[in-house]
Amino acid sequence: MTFALFADAANVSQEGKLNILGVFDALQVNTLPSMHPRATLVVHLKGAPSDAGTHRVTLQWISPNGSELWSSDGELGVVSPPGGVLEMDFPLIAQLDLPLDVAGRYVMRVGLDGTTHAEVPVQVRPSAAAPVSRTPVLMS
Repeated sequence: MTFALFADAANVSQEGKLNILGVFDALQVNTLPSMHPRATLVVHLKGAPSDAGTHRVTLQWISPNGSELWSSDGELGVVSPPGGVLEMDFPLIAQLDLPLDVAGRYVMRVGLDGTTHAEVPVQVRPSAAAPVSRTPVLMS
C-alpha cells in the first residue's frame, strides 16, 4: 500500500490516472450521533507479477473509544500482467457512509490478506453551536 486517504470523490480516468478531489482528515458535524454520507476511501496498492491471484481486503471503522462500528471485506483478483511488466498499480475506491457516535479520533483500518496495512484517521469535531445528544438528566 503506498497510501490510503479519505476524499470527497475519486475516479480512474480513461488513461488510467487516479483522480482525487477534496482530501480530508477532519469533519465538523452539527449533531452527534450522525452519519457522514458518501465519504470516498482511496487506497493505492502496488504489486508485482508474483502477486497474481486472489487477495482478501478488509475495512474496519473504529470509533474513538476503540469499538468497531462496522466492518466489510471482499476479494481483490489480480491477473498476471503481460511479459516485461515489473510493477502494477491497483487503486481501490470505496464510497462509504460513516457512522459518527461521539467526537474524537476515528480510524479506518485497511487490511490485506489478514494484515493491517494502513490506518486512516479522521478527527470529528462538533461545530461550536452543535447540540450533542446526551442522556436526559432529571433535576429536582
